[in-house]
Amino acid sequence: MKLESTLPESPGFLHAIPALNIFSLLLVFFLLGPSFVSQSGVAIDLPVSRFQIERQAGSTVISVKPGDPPLIWLEREQVTLSQLGDRLDERRGSDSAPASTVLLQVDKSVPVSVQREVAETALLKGFRVYLLGYPESTDDATPPAKGE
Repeated sequence: MKLESTLPESPGFLHAIPALNIFSLLLVFFLLGPSFVSQSGVAIDLPVSRFQIERQAGSTVISVKPGDPPLIWLEREQVTLSQLGDRLDERRGSDSAPASTVLLQVDKSVPVSVQREVAETALLKGFRVYLLGYPESTDDATPPAKGE
């Protein structure tokens, strides 16, 4: 006995459905993609750094902008240096919770003494502190002269 289909073949329709699935997947990726890589904090002009770290889960971003006195931002909330310790205590939670990470973004025109004070405040509260910068561009990179 030979079995045959009585329905006409329509292979174009069978290829259209997977193509629509791929198109919808790409559309969702481009619409939601930027929300996965957004960084908290405020926009500042970072200095150049040759080092890169992995994205830290559960990290707190502290941004320092130039001013008199320098402006300190904990995520998107402006705080003073004296308030920073209390706010970090609130973020850490109980004493039994493990210390988390602070990502420190300091504008390159902020004095190093202010950067040190903010970093020491976070370190005293039991946080690991990472100082952020932006990667060197390979076009501008010039090797150091001999003897340097």
